[in-house]
Amino acid sequence: MEEIEASTEALEEEIHHQAHGLDDAHSSHNARERWISQVALSSALLAVFAAIGALLSNHHANEAMIEQIQVSDKWSYYQAKGIKANLLATKLDLLESLGRKAPKKELEKLATYKAEQDDIASEAKEKEETSEKHLRNHLVLARGVTLFQVAIAIAAISVLTRRRRFWYLGIAFGTIGLGFLVQGVFW
Repeated sequence: MEEIEASTEALEEEIHHQAHGLDDAHSSHNARERWISQVALSSALLAVFAAIGALLSNHHANEAMIEQIQVSDKWSYYQAKGIKANLLATKLDLLESLGRKAPKKELEKLATYKAEQDDIASEAKEKEETSEKHLRNHLVLARGVTLFQVAIAIAAISVLTRRRRFWYLGIAFGTIGLGFLVQGVFW
């Protein structure tokens, strides 16, 4: 009878040992699945941030281009006023060389052209500054988008290689990308 109990005891111990082994394996499998879910969730968030960054980056690139076109228009208008002023000044010089007095109306018009040129130049410079600001924001946001994309790729590598340190590295890149996103929005 003791042999049967000993056998049963040994069998119980073996079953208990196997059950713990399965629990450990099951526990390990659940932990791995939980980790992969965390990587997937963080990658999805990084993709959202990348999409927002790309949208804002493109907006600033478009605004910079529109402002630059307006700058070009302003400087063309400035040159047109300059040409008119030069033609009028030449006319007045010719009248003076012929011994004729320049009409007061023409002298006032010449002064108006010069004043308009100053205003146009001021507006053009202001638009140049705005364009440059949009371009700077575009570049900052584009850097953020690039870092988000790198972070997503590194997170994928972490799952493929089953190495968490790559995921942490990806999170670090994503955090830096988030810094660029915040800077591009609030700068």
